[in-house]
Amino acid sequence: MAVNAKHLATFILGAVAGVALTKYAHTEEGEKMMENLKEQGNQFKSEAEAAVENAPEYFDNLKSKLADLLRNNFPDAEQAINDVLGKKPELPAAETPETPVTPV
Repeated sequence: MAVNAKHLATFILGAVAGVALTKYAHTEEGEKMMENLKEQGNQFKSEAEAAVENAPEYFDNLKSKLADLLRNNFPDAEQAINDVLGKKPELPAAETPETPVTPV
């Protein structure tokens, strides 16, 4: 790829911006800005870690609320989903038929 004047100008402007930022970062005001950025970064990191820790509980809660919403507003939804997926409804433990035991 040929280097033309546009590429060279872009490189020079980037280098100048880098030098200017470095000079600014070494001033008192620049150091305050860097410290502020570090604090905000650490705060963001703490919030992200808390969100990751709370995610399983949040999604379990969301799942149970959605299930309750479906049961209350669409009582036949479970049967319809089972019909579409080809699943047989599970019987509660009290309604599970017992298999007869034949003596040997």
